[in-house]
Amino acid sequence: MKPARIIILAVAVVAAGMAGLLAMRLGGTKQVVMQQVSGEVKKEPTVDVLVSSENLPVGARLNDKSIRWMAWPEGSIVPGFITRTDRPDAMTELAGAVVRLPMFEGEPLRREKIVDSSTRIMSSLLPSGKRAVATEISVATGAGGFILPNDRVDVIMVRKGDENNYLTETVLSNIRVLAIDQQVEEKDDGSKSVVGTTATLELTPDQAKVITVAQQMADRLSLALRSVADAQEEDTSVADYLLSGGSGAPSIQVIKSGTVVKSSGSEKQTQ
Repeated sequence: MKPARIIILAVAVVAAGMAGLLAMRLGGTKQVVMQQVSGEVKKEPTVDVLVSSENLPVGARLNDKSIRWMAWPEGSIVPGFITRTDRPDAMTELAGAVVRLPMFEGEPLRREKIVDSSTRIMSSLLPSGKRAVATEISVATGAGGFILPNDRVDVIMVRKGDENNYLTETVLSNIRVLAIDQQVEEKDDGSKSVVGTTATLELTPDQAKVITVAQQMADRLSLALRSVADAQEEDTSVADYLLSGGSGAPSIQVIKSGTVVKSSGSEKQTQ
Protein backbone atom coordinates (compact mmCIF):
# COMPACT_ATOMS: atom_id res chain seq x y z
CA MET A 1 0.00 0.00 0.00
CA LYS A 2 1.29 3.41 -0.92
CA PRO A 3 2.37 5.70 1.91
CA ALA A 4 -0.06 8.43 0.83
CA ARG A 5 -3.02 6.10 1.18
CA ILE A 6 -1.83 4.95 4.61
CA ILE A 7 -1.64 8.58 5.78
CA ILE A 8 -5.14 9.38 4.48
CA LEU A 9 -6.55 6.27 6.15
CA ALA A 10 -4.89 7.15 9.46
CA VAL A 11 -6.27 10.70 9.33
CA ALA A 12 -9.77 9.34 8.62
CA VAL A 13 -9.58 6.92 11.58
CA VAL A 14 -8.44 9.68 13.94
CA ALA A 15 -11.17 12.04 12.72
CA ALA A 16 -13.82 9.34 13.19
CA GLY A 17 -12.61 8.68 16.72
CA MET A 18 -12.68 12.36 17.64
CA ALA A 19 -16.17 12.71 16.19
CA GLY A 20 -17.40 9.77 18.23
CA LEU A 21 -15.81 11.15 21.40
CA LEU A 22 -17.38 14.57 20.82
CA ALA A 23 -20.81 12.99 20.23
CA MET A 24 -20.56 11.05 23.50
CA ARG A 25 -19.66 14.19 25.44
CA LEU A 26 -22.52 16.19 23.93
CA GLY A 27 -24.98 13.41 24.66
CA GLY A 28 -23.88 13.27 28.28
CA THR A 29 -24.21 17.05 28.69
CA LYS A 30 -27.72 16.98 27.25
CA GLN A 31 -28.73 14.23 29.62
CA VAL A 32 -27.39 16.17 32.61
CA VAL A 33 -29.22 19.33 31.52
CA MET A 34 -32.48 17.40 31.08
CA GLN A 35 -32.06 15.88 34.51
CA GLN A 36 -31.50 19.33 36.04
CA VAL A 37 -34.55 20.82 34.29
CA SER A 38 -36.76 17.91 35.24
CA GLY A 39 -35.61 18.30 38.81
CA GLU A 40 -36.70 21.98 38.89
CA VAL A 41 -40.26 21.34 37.62
CA LYS A 42 -42.33 20.65 40.70
CA LYS A 43 -46.10 20.90 40.96
CA GLU A 44 -47.25 23.05 43.90
CA PRO A 45 -49.97 21.56 46.10
CA THR A 46 -53.41 23.12 45.68
CA VAL A 47 -56.35 23.81 47.98
CA ASP A 48 -60.00 24.11 46.93
CA VAL A 49 -61.20 27.70 47.41
CA LEU A 50 -64.80 28.91 47.10
CA VAL A 51 -65.09 31.43 44.24
CA SER A 52 -67.90 33.16 42.36
CA SER A 53 -69.07 31.47 39.16
CA GLU A 54 -70.34 34.75 37.68
CA ASN A 55 -70.33 38.49 38.23
CA LEU A 56 -72.32 39.19 41.41
CA PRO A 57 -73.79 42.66 42.06
CA VAL A 58 -74.49 44.15 45.47
CA GLY A 59 -77.57 42.56 47.02
CA ALA A 60 -77.35 39.30 45.03
CA ARG A 61 -78.21 36.06 46.81
CA LEU A 62 -75.73 33.17 46.66
CA ASN A 63 -76.78 29.76 45.33
CA ASP A 64 -75.17 26.61 43.92
CA LYS A 65 -74.96 28.20 40.46
CA SER A 66 -73.28 31.43 41.52
CA ILE A 67 -70.42 29.86 43.53
CA ARG A 68 -68.08 26.88 43.02
CA TRP A 69 -64.88 25.27 44.27
CA MET A 70 -61.65 26.08 42.41
CA ALA A 71 -58.14 24.65 42.89
CA TRP A 72 -55.89 27.39 44.27
CA PRO A 73 -52.09 27.25 44.87
CA GLU A 74 -51.54 26.48 48.53
CA GLY A 75 -48.90 29.18 48.87
CA SER A 76 -51.34 31.86 47.62
CA ILE A 77 -54.04 31.26 50.22
CA VAL A 78 -54.62 34.33 52.41
CA PRO A 79 -56.71 34.75 55.58
CA GLY A 80 -60.36 35.33 54.72
CA PHE A 81 -60.56 32.78 51.87
CA ILE A 82 -63.16 30.04 52.34
CA THR A 83 -61.51 26.65 51.74
CA ARG A 84 -63.01 23.17 51.43
CA THR A 85 -60.61 22.00 54.16
CA ASP A 86 -61.96 24.46 56.73
CA ARG A 87 -65.59 24.55 55.58
CA PRO A 88 -66.48 21.52 53.47
CA ASP A 89 -70.21 22.36 53.58
CA ALA A 90 -69.72 26.05 52.78
CA MET A 91 -71.80 25.98 49.57
CA THR A 92 -74.81 24.67 51.49
CA GLU A 93 -74.24 26.93 54.50
CA LEU A 94 -73.93 30.09 52.38
CA ALA A 95 -76.99 29.45 50.20
CA GLY A 96 -79.07 32.63 50.26
CA ALA A 97 -76.30 34.81 51.73
CA VAL A 98 -76.30 38.45 50.56
CA VAL A 99 -73.41 40.02 48.62
CA ARG A 100 -72.23 43.25 50.35
CA LEU A 101 -69.67 44.31 47.72
CA PRO A 102 -69.51 43.61 43.96
CA MET A 103 -67.71 40.42 43.00
CA PHE A 104 -66.33 39.22 39.66
CA GLU A 105 -66.29 35.77 38.09
CA GLY A 106 -63.49 33.64 39.53
CA GLU A 107 -62.94 35.93 42.54
CA PRO A 108 -62.52 34.10 45.88
CA LEU A 109 -65.32 34.72 48.37
CA ARG A 110 -64.24 36.59 51.48
CA ARG A 111 -66.19 36.73 54.72
CA GLU A 112 -66.31 40.53 54.70
CA LYS A 113 -67.98 40.58 51.25
CA ILE A 114 -71.05 38.57 52.25
CA VAL A 115 -73.56 38.58 55.11
CA ASP A 116 -75.94 36.02 56.54
CA SER A 117 -79.05 35.14 54.57
CA SER A 118 -81.28 36.37 57.40
CA THR A 119 -79.86 39.91 57.11
CA ARG A 120 -81.91 42.51 55.28
CA ILE A 121 -80.20 43.79 52.14
CA MET A 122 -80.00 47.47 53.06
CA SER A 123 -78.59 46.86 56.54
CA SER A 124 -75.97 44.58 55.01
CA LEU A 125 -74.71 47.42 52.82
CA LEU A 126 -74.03 49.70 55.77
CA PRO A 127 -70.52 49.75 57.26
CA SER A 128 -70.35 49.62 61.04
CA GLY A 129 -71.30 52.94 62.66
CA LYS A 130 -73.14 54.32 59.61
CA ARG A 131 -76.83 55.12 59.17
CA ALA A 132 -79.14 54.99 56.14
CA VAL A 133 -81.32 58.09 55.74
CA ALA A 134 -83.71 58.79 52.86
CA THR A 135 -84.40 62.17 51.32
CA GLU A 136 -86.80 63.17 48.57
CA ILE A 137 -85.37 64.03 45.15
CA SER A 138 -86.59 64.86 41.67
CA VAL A 139 -85.02 65.26 38.26
CA ALA A 140 -84.32 68.89 39.13
CA THR A 141 -82.80 68.19 42.57
CA GLY A 142 -81.07 64.91 41.69
CA ALA A 143 -78.57 65.98 38.98
CA GLY A 144 -81.04 65.36 36.17
CA GLY A 145 -81.50 61.71 37.09
CA PHE A 146 -77.83 60.81 36.57
CA ILE A 147 -77.12 59.94 40.20
CA LEU A 148 -76.58 56.20 40.67
CA PRO A 149 -76.11 53.99 43.71
CA ASN A 150 -72.52 54.24 45.06
CA ASP A 151 -72.07 57.74 43.58
CA ARG A 152 -70.85 60.60 45.81
CA VAL A 153 -72.91 63.77 46.30
CA ASP A 154 -73.05 67.03 48.23
CA VAL A 155 -76.34 67.92 49.92
CA ILE A 156 -77.22 71.60 49.33
CA MET A 157 -79.94 73.36 51.32
CA VAL A 158 -81.88 76.34 49.96
CA ARG A 159 -84.16 78.31 52.31
CA LYS A 160 -85.75 81.74 52.53
CA GLY A 161 -84.08 84.43 54.60
CA ASP A 162 -85.09 87.96 55.45
CA GLU A 163 -86.42 90.43 52.84
CA ASN A 164 -87.21 87.63 50.39
CA ASN A 165 -83.54 86.65 50.15
CA TYR A 166 -82.55 83.01 49.69
CA LEU A 167 -79.83 81.30 51.68
CA THR A 168 -77.85 78.41 50.21
CA GLU A 169 -75.48 76.12 52.05
CA THR A 170 -73.75 72.79 51.59
CA VAL A 171 -74.85 70.93 54.72
CA LEU A 172 -73.21 67.56 53.88
CA SER A 173 -70.20 66.83 51.66
CA ASN A 174 -69.01 63.79 49.69
CA ILE A 175 -71.83 61.50 50.82
CA ARG A 176 -72.25 58.00 49.38
CA VAL A 177 -75.61 57.17 47.79
CA LEU A 178 -76.74 53.72 48.94
CA ALA A 179 -79.82 53.44 46.74
CA ILE A 180 -82.20 55.31 44.47
CA ASP A 181 -85.73 54.26 45.45
CA GLN A 182 -85.36 50.48 45.90
CA GLN A 183 -82.47 50.09 43.46
CA VAL A 184 -79.05 49.37 44.98
CA GLU A 185 -77.18 48.70 41.70
CA GLU A 186 -77.09 49.90 38.10
CA LYS A 187 -79.70 48.36 35.83
CA ASP A 188 -78.76 45.24 33.88
CA ASP A 189 -80.41 46.43 30.66
CA GLY A 190 -77.59 48.90 29.97
CA SER A 191 -79.44 52.07 30.98
CA LYS A 192 -77.38 54.27 33.27
CA SER A 193 -79.66 56.97 34.64
CA VAL A 194 -82.05 56.33 37.51
CA VAL A 195 -84.96 58.77 37.82
CA GLY A 196 -86.33 58.19 41.31
CA THR A 197 -88.17 60.06 44.02
CA THR A 198 -86.05 59.01 47.01
CA ALA A 199 -82.29 58.78 47.56
CA THR A 200 -80.96 56.77 50.50
CA LEU A 201 -77.70 58.20 51.84
CA GLU A 202 -74.96 56.64 53.98
CA LEU A 203 -74.39 58.96 56.95
CA THR A 204 -72.72 59.16 60.35
CA PRO A 205 -75.03 59.66 63.35
CA ASP A 206 -74.26 63.41 63.40
CA GLN A 207 -74.88 63.70 59.66
CA ALA A 208 -78.21 61.92 60.10
CA LYS A 209 -79.23 64.58 62.65
CA VAL A 210 -78.10 67.39 60.34
CA ILE A 211 -80.12 66.20 57.35
CA THR A 212 -83.18 65.68 59.56
CA VAL A 213 -82.98 69.32 60.70
CA ALA A 214 -82.22 70.51 57.16
CA GLN A 215 -85.31 68.72 55.82
CA GLN A 216 -87.43 70.73 58.26
CA MET A 217 -85.72 74.07 57.54
CA ALA A 218 -85.18 73.86 53.80
CA ASP A 219 -87.48 74.97 51.04
CA ARG A 220 -85.49 72.62 48.89
CA LEU A 221 -82.67 70.06 49.26
CA SER A 222 -80.59 69.29 46.19
CA LEU A 223 -77.97 66.61 45.54
CA ALA A 224 -74.89 67.75 43.63
CA LEU A 225 -73.09 64.87 41.90
CA ARG A 226 -69.35 64.65 42.61
CA SER A 227 -66.48 63.13 40.64
CA VAL A 228 -65.60 59.49 41.27
CA ALA A 229 -62.08 60.76 42.04
CA ASP A 230 -63.45 62.28 45.28
CA ALA A 231 -64.35 58.89 46.75
CA GLN A 232 -61.25 58.84 48.97
CA GLU A 233 -61.87 62.27 50.44
CA GLU A 234 -63.31 62.71 53.94
CA ASP A 235 -67.08 62.38 54.15
CA THR A 236 -67.70 63.15 57.84
CA SER A 237 -68.05 66.95 57.68
CA VAL A 238 -71.36 68.46 58.81
CA ALA A 239 -72.97 71.87 59.24
CA ASP A 240 -72.33 71.94 63.00
CA TYR A 241 -74.73 74.79 63.75
CA LEU A 242 -77.66 72.56 62.76
CA LEU A 243 -76.72 70.20 65.59
CA SER A 244 -76.87 72.97 68.18
CA GLY A 245 -79.97 74.70 66.85
CA GLY A 246 -78.15 77.81 65.60
CA SER A 247 -79.65 80.07 63.00
CA GLY A 248 -76.84 80.33 60.50
CA ALA A 249 -73.25 79.53 59.54
CA PRO A 250 -70.34 81.45 58.01
CA SER A 251 -70.60 79.52 54.74
CA ILE A 252 -74.15 80.63 53.94
CA GLN A 253 -74.75 82.54 50.70
CA VAL A 254 -77.56 85.08 50.32
CA ILE A 255 -79.24 85.16 46.91
CA LYS A 256 -81.49 88.04 45.84
CA SER A 257 -83.13 88.19 42.43
CA GLY A 258 -80.85 85.41 41.23
CA THR A 259 -77.65 87.22 42.32
CA VAL A 260 -75.36 86.36 45.24
CA VAL A 261 -75.38 89.47 47.44
CA LYS A 262 -73.67 88.09 50.55
CA SER A 263 -71.28 85.19 51.09
CA SER A 264 -69.44 83.76 54.11
CA GLY A 265 -70.78 86.45 56.46
CA SER A 266 -69.23 89.31 54.49
CA GLU A 267 -70.83 92.62 53.65
CA LYS A 268 -73.10 93.00 50.63
CA GLN A 269 -71.10 92.42 47.43
CA THR A 270 -73.65 93.06 44.67
CA GLN A 271 -76.97 94.81 44.61
